[in-house]
Amino acid sequence: MESYALRDISFEIQDGEFIGLIGHTGSGKSTLIQHLNGLMRPSSGTVYFNGEDIFGAGYDLRALRGKVGLVFQYPEYQLFETDVLADVKYGPKNMGLSDQEAEERAKEALALSGLSEDFWTRSPFELSGGQKRRAAIAGVLAMEPQVLILDEPTAGLDPRGRDEILETVSQLHKSRHVTIILVSHSMEDIARYADRILVLNEGNLQYFDTPKRVFKYYRELEKMGLSAPQITYLMHGLRDEGIDVDTSIGTIEEAREEILRIYEKNRIKD
Repeated sequence: MESYALRDISFEIQDGEFIGLIGHTGSGKSTLIQHLNGLMRPSSGTVYFNGEDIFGAGYDLRALRGKVGLVFQYPEYQLFETDVLADVKYGPKNMGLSDQEAEERAKEALALSGLSEDFWTRSPFELSGGQKRRAAIAGVLAMEPQVLILDEPTAGLDPRGRDEILETVSQLHKSRHVTIILVSHSMEDIARYADRILVLNEGNLQYFDTPKRVFKYYRELEKMGLSAPQITYLMHGLRDEGIDVDTSIGTIEEAREEILRIYEKNRIKD
C-alpha cells in the first residue's frame, strides 16, 4: 500500500533567490520543504546544503536548522512564552548564546519583522493574528538563517495582514539577501515576489522556471488543480479581442504599464 510522496525530483537553488513553491493539496510541498533542513530523511537520493550532504556522516543537523529556518503554517500556535521577547529569545538561547546575545538578536529580529516595541513585553496570546505571525517569524529570524522557508505564511490573515507579512519577507530578502522559499496558493503573490517558481504535481517536479515562463502554461496548470494570476487571464482575454498585449504579464503593475503602452501607441496612430 506504500506510495511515494516525492519522486525523481532534482533542482538547485542559488544563494539569495526568492523561490515560489506551488502545487495542489497533496502534491508533496510540505514533505519537500521538511527535507531541506533535515526534518525528514529521503528514502533515496541526497540533499545538499552549500555542497555538503546533510545526511552524511558527522554532519551537524542542529547547526543546519539554525541556517535553514522553517516557518510552518500557522506558526503562532508555536508561541508559548510569557512575553513576546522571551519567545523570540528562545531559539538563540537554545543555540547556546548568552542571555544578552539572545536578547540582542531577538530585538533585531522583532524590528525586522515589523512588530513595534510596544508589543515586546506583552503576552503573545494578547496579539492580533497578524502580530502573532510576525512574532513567530521573528523567532526564526533571531537564529539568523541563511535560508528562510515559509509554508503559507499568510493563511488565515485578512488582506492587510497578508500584504504586510509579504512585504516584510520581501524587505528581508532585499536587505539581508536571505534566500526565501515561499509556499503559497496565491498565484498573485507568487507572480509578484518570486524569481523562480517550483511546481509540484503528484510528487513530481513539473516546472522550475521564471513566473512568466511557468504561467505561460496556465492551461496545463489548470489540469493540475492550479491556476495562473487573474491578470494572466485578463491579458489573454484582451489578446482574444484583438488587442496586441503581452500575455506573459502576471502582476497588476505590469498590466497597467502594458495597457498604458497600448493606449499611447493607438493614440499616436489616431
